[in-house]
Amino acid sequence: MQRQVLKEMEQQLQSSQKTAAQLRAQIMMYEAELERAHGQMLEEMQAMEEEKNHAIEEAFSRAQVEMKAVHENLAGVRTNLLTLQPALRTLTHDYNSLKRQVRDFPLLLQETLRSARAEIGQAIEEVHSTNRELLRKYRRELQLRKKCHNELVRLKGNIRVFGRVRPITKEDGEGPEATNAVTFDADDDAVLHLLHKGKQVSFELDKVFPPQASQEEVFQEVQALVTSCIDGYNVCIFAYGQTGAGKTYTMEGTAANPGINQRALQLLFSEVRSKAADWDYAISVSAAEIYNEALRDLLGKEPQEKLEIKLCPDGSGQLYVPGLTEFRVQSVEDINKVFEFGYVNRATECTNLNEHSSRSHALLIITVRGLDRSTGLRTTGKLNLVDLAGSERVGRSGAEGSRLREAQHINKSLSALGDVIYALRSRQGHVPFRNSKLTYLLQDSLSGDSKTLMMVQVSPAEKNTSETLCSLKFAERVRSVELGPVSRKAELVSWPSQEHLEGDSPGTAASPGRGHTSSSPGQLSGRSASIRRKLQTSGKLRPVPV
Repeated sequence: MQRQVLKEMEQQLQSSQKTAAQLRAQIMMYEAELERAHGQMLEEMQAMEEEKNHAIEEAFSRAQVEMKAVHENLAGVRTNLLTLQPALRTLTHDYNSLKRQVRDFPLLLQETLRSARAEIGQAIEEVHSTNRELLRKYRRELQLRKKCHNELVRLKGNIRVFGRVRPITKEDGEGPEATNAVTFDADDDAVLHLLHKGKQVSFELDKVFPPQASQEEVFQEVQALVTSCIDGYNVCIFAYGQTGAGKTYTMEGTAANPGINQRALQLLFSEVRSKAADWDYAISVSAAEIYNEALRDLLGKEPQEKLEIKLCPDGSGQLYVPGLTEFRVQSVEDINKVFEFGYVNRATECTNLNEHSSRSHALLIITVRGLDRSTGLRTTGKLNLVDLAGSERVGRSGAEGSRLREAQHINKSLSALGDVIYALRSRQGHVPFRNSKLTYLLQDSLSGDSKTLMMVQVSPAEKNTSETLCSLKFAERVRSVELGPVSRKAELVSWPSQEHLEGDSPGTAASPGRGHTSSSPGQLSGRSASIRRKLQTSGKLRPVPV
């Protein structure tokens, strides 16, 4: 029994030991929890202490700011008191009242701040109102300036003449013949001087660009004319000058530094996008060249086919070219594709004066048809960009055979252009527009129906002074021509619909594109056909019936 009792007591002892171990474990766990709680409490107390300190610092900072403001105001009061010493004696009995005012200063300050905020808000509203009025006046001024610009162009005879002098290049050679013979007037950017055979000859144009002038500077002077096309006016810009004088660079430029053509098209598309909220516009392009007195469609299926210039059958007296291809374009990229196709078909050849001399007059016409959706006003404007073939002396160009025949045709057409300018200048009753295809096709631009700009390109090299002299004399004669006022092509329609932008009266004409190949006409049919197929299958470019 004792052993049994001992055994039971041992079991109880073991059970008690287990219970004690469990209790010790719980005690340790409670102690750990107490330590964690104590640590958290310390962290929270520290955070609360930091927050309290931060709040105290902020309150102290605010109190300092407020006290500083009070001190500044008190300083102002003291200054006023010092300046009012003669009156202090009469204000002594108000001292207690002043003390009360000082005590009540925070309330007065708050009231002053509220009043100041109200005044500032009112001032801001007045400024906004003034800004709106200035914006209205600015827009009105823009309209007046645009109107004055158009009036100025009309009063100056519509034909304006700019001159541009290219830099001396390595192609000019070395020695006395390559020296610079052109100088500029420091006080007048419209005058240049040419040293010819030991004598200085001065010329005055509308604007003269020195060799260092950039493409952007040149375009800034012509962009106002380009935007007139959007408003329904016909605009013609053509480059004139001897072979190698830089006509192609001015009109086309390079891929990295584009000329008038690319910049004008970019400006047109930019203007069209800016007016998209109120106007629907359609832009189409045609390209042609006059080669050996034959007018050819550079975008047609048969570029060698000769086209004729005819009067419109509607009795308007305007000219058009039946069968001239017209492509609808929607971006500058589309225009570049058309240019590529036109360049392939243009006639160029190497001469002694220019490695890739153009053997034809290139004409590119951009037609902008617009429809004002709110008023039903429909406008049609044309931008003619013309790159004339370079004038040259046959002996210097080294032309022989077919090249000689081409040079003779080029010089003959440029001579006919001179005859037309002379007849216009002398106000003759008959102007010989029909003496060449070039002058006949430019009749609209030279008879008062266009805003016309001539860019005369000259070389500064001594060996080219004879050609430079002839070009500048011709430019002065062109500048003196006074044409009639230009008319805007606009009409009201009763249905503002996009489909009425699709067709318009038959278009003609011309504008420049400079070729970059040296193949003769007729060797390009394979490549031009492939490019034309790309144009027609691109989805963006599609022919418009003319």
